[in-house]
Amino acid sequence: MSAAVIGLALSAAILHAAWNAFLRSGGDRLWTVTVMSFASTVVALPFVLIYPLPASGAWPYIVLSAALQVGYSIFLVAAYRYGELGQVYPIVRGTVPLLVTFGGFIITGDELNSHQIAGVVLVALGIMSLALGKGRASTSSMLFALVTGTIIAAYATVDSMGVRQTGQSGAYTAWVLVLYGLFLLVAFLVLRRRLVVDFRARDTWRALGGGLVAMVAYGVIVAAFALGPAGPITALRETSVVFAVLIGWLFLGEALAVRRIIACAIVASGAILLGH
Repeated sequence: MSAAVIGLALSAAILHAAWNAFLRSGGDRLWTVTVMSFASTVVALPFVLIYPLPASGAWPYIVLSAALQVGYSIFLVAAYRYGELGQVYPIVRGTVPLLVTFGGFIITGDELNSHQIAGVVLVALGIMSLALGKGRASTSSMLFALVTGTIIAAYATVDSMGVRQTGQSGAYTAWVLVLYGLFLLVAFLVLRRRLVVDFRARDTWRALGGGLVAMVAYGVIVAAFALGPAGPITALRETSVVFAVLIGWLFLGEALAVRRIIACAIVASGAILLGH
């Protein structure tokens, strides 16, 4: 991978950790993630008019990616309902690199060298190890987290294929974000029947701000997919768990235990191997 691809993937990791901090602070997380989607949809709308329409072959990928991301949002919220962020998030993100690499190998024919394979494995093992220790996650939260990770792997694989069909990562990203916001709003109304948004409330603007960060994070990773193989890129993006741990330690007063330091070292080693 080039330095540009590595830089894009690591930037996406930092941004992803940041928007999860917004989601973590929300009381009603389904409401929060739905309002977050408004920000990205509003920003993306002008770009669907600026960019030329994607090629006909890209539309199945665009629609499927948007639908899968709605499923991801709903299952992530369900996982957080039964488990803590420090338990659920590592399980969710830790399952993704290996699944995407496997999907890329089977579906798109991506070829990985031994360093990259070792890097993907180390990143996955390091992130998963962050979920171990006292206060093990409940069975329900673990199951929801595993399903969420599987959905993420699915839409990441779809994106890596779809953006190549489009030939323009900006157009692809814009259409996915617009459809995702529409689909998620429909899903919320089906589940809750009514959505109330008070634009005078602080929580609303926090959610909208988180949505902008999430939008940029998604756009950056799609741009990286257009330049390199999905497995290593996704594995580097999953170092967001490490950044989340550091953010918790520096800004939220969370303990940085020895086992977490070791897990972060394993993830960092994997990331270094992925750069070769």
